[in-house]
Amino acid sequence: MKVADYKQLHVYQLAFETAMDIFTASKKFPAEEKFALTDQIRRSSRSVCANIAEAWRKRRYEAAFVSKLSDSDTEAAEKEVHLDFALRCGCLDSPTHAKLRDHYDHICRQLTKMMDDAPSWCSNGCELREMPAEYFVGAYEREERRSVKIDERARKAARYNALTLHAQTLHALNAPRYVTARH
Repeated sequence: MKVADYKQLHVYQLAFETAMDIFTASKKFPAEEKFALTDQIRRSSRSVCANIAEAWRKRRYEAAFVSKLSDSDTEAAEKEVHLDFALRCGCLDSPTHAKLRDHYDHICRQLTKMMDDAPSWCSNGCELREMPAEYFVGAYEREERRSVKIDERARKAARYNALTLHAQTLHALNAPRYVTARH
C-alpha cells in the first residue's frame, strides 16, 4: 500500500480523532482548570498530530524522522498523565478515561513500531514512501517560468539603463552653456 500523505496513516487518524474526543470532553472541565489542565490537555493532544505530520515530511532523513516520531510519542505519553489527572480531579468519568487511555496506548505502540521500522519508511525503494516526482505537478514548469521571468527582468533592466544613459548624454549635449564674464 502506498501512502501519499500523512493523513492516510492510521496512527495519525487515530491521534486526530482522539484529540477531537479530548476537545469535546474538556469542554465540561471546570472553569478554574481553563488555563491549566484544559489548555494543556488540548495542546498536547494536538501536538501528537502535528509531530506525526512533521515526521512524515522529514522522512528523507531517518534520524529526523525518528526524532519527530519520538516527540509525538512523548506528547502521547504526556497526554496519558493528563488524562490520569483529569480522572482524579473528577473532570473525566472512568469509561471516557479508559477509552482515551486505550487510544493513546495504541498510538504509542504504533509510533514505536514506526520508529523501530524507520528504514522501511525512509528508504528509497520502500513501497510506503510517497509517490514520485509526478506528485509535485508542474515543479519543472514553474522553475522554467521563473527563469524566463528572471531573464526578462534582466533584459528590461539593461534596456532601462541604456535608455537612461542615452537620455543623460543627450541632456548633457543639449544643455545650454553659460559663460560668465569676469570684471
